[in-house]
Amino acid sequence: MSNNTKTQATLLWVLATIITLSSVVYQRATGPTYPVKGELDLNGSVISYFLPRSQNTGENAVIQIKSEASDVAGVLKWKRFKSHDNWQLEPLIAQDGVMEASLPSQPPAGKIIYEVHLIGVDAKLLNVTEEPVIIRFKGAVPAAILIPHILFMFSAMFMATRTGMASYVESPFTLRYTFLTGLFLLLGGLILGPIVQKYAFDAYWTGWPWGTDLTDNKTAVAFIAWVLAFWQQKKMGKAKAWIIAAAVITLAIYLIPHSAFGSELDYTQMEQ
Repeated sequence: MSNNTKTQATLLWVLATIITLSSVVYQRATGPTYPVKGELDLNGSVISYFLPRSQNTGENAVIQIKSEASDVAGVLKWKRFKSHDNWQLEPLIAQDGVMEASLPSQPPAGKIIYEVHLIGVDAKLLNVTEEPVIIRFKGAVPAAILIPHILFMFSAMFMATRTGMASYVESPFTLRYTFLTGLFLLLGGLILGPIVQKYAFDAYWTGWPWGTDLTDNKTAVAFIAWVLAFWQQKKMGKAKAWIIAAAVITLAIYLIPHSAFGSELDYTQMEQ
């Protein structure tokens, strides 16, 4: 391998790393389980808030508002999502500059919709967020299952990006990279993924044709794309269009927020 070839390969590995890490940050920050947090001004006082959108079943979800102002009060308004419940109000208890209240634990896939309202000395009501926040509860997943799942899934994204580049420059390693991408998707998404899902929501598969979970559906689409790409590359020895298409599909579906349209309980059906 010439020095120019080695330099090119190194640059492609670095570029693949940057693209993968960027997609990881984007997916996490835009996903429906990422907490809502920020700061706002209330009568000259800076208020910071942390509103979770995911919590393990068996644990109450703690809602925290930080404020050094002693003249600020607050209330937590909540009810079960997709239920006939009336709204419930819980006062925020202040201690050492932190006001907090908690939401009761729900079964796996159960959701609660909630709002936080603050009241200053002028008695005006301020909503912390423009829209209500929805939090979903899930079963705890053992680290021995969750960590390999995460590593395999992001390894698949990394290899998908690198394989697309290898195909474009007609690298002799393209077939090997294509195989590894499909293998990582199989292990992380189609073997460990359903196990994670079972622990978290008591269901191995909630995608098509039984559900609308985009995480399950997009994993299946990506895997099929790489199986086809590998088959074409092995058969013809050159399947640039197939591999690049599979890489683009993988990148596009990884940009879809994780857990979008995922498992959720419909309490209105359970109450019938």
